[in-house]
Amino acid sequence: MKKPFGIPLAMMALTFVLGLVSTALLLWAPEAHAASEVAAATARSTGIDSSWVFIGAALATGLSSLGAGFAVAKVGTAAVGALAEKPELFGRLLIFIGLAEGIAIYGLIVSILMLNRLG
Repeated sequence: MKKPFGIPLAMMALTFVLGLVSTALLLWAPEAHAASEVAAATARSTGIDSSWVFIGAALATGLSSLGAGFAVAKVGTAAVGALAEKPELFGRLLIFIGLAEGIAIYGLIVSILMLNRLG
């Protein structure tokens, strides 16, 4: 019997692409380089190297998006299988998928908090 890969694989691929784009934007955005001199002056007074904060924020967003994509792919596959057998579980399964997607939101919040520390 062939395993279906359609929707969970597409969701994982989309989340992977979004994670790569967010990482690229955080690392190579022109605003980040223009603001890095101001952030560097602020960081000197606080003792924080701003380049490490930018890299940490990019990693927090990118890796949490990758983790969320993997989690949604695994949970989504199991949810579709369970939903095929018991359609009344739709609400509970939707909560599980939402919890798996929350991983990306946590990473985004962490990166926002890290970038706010510089300003």
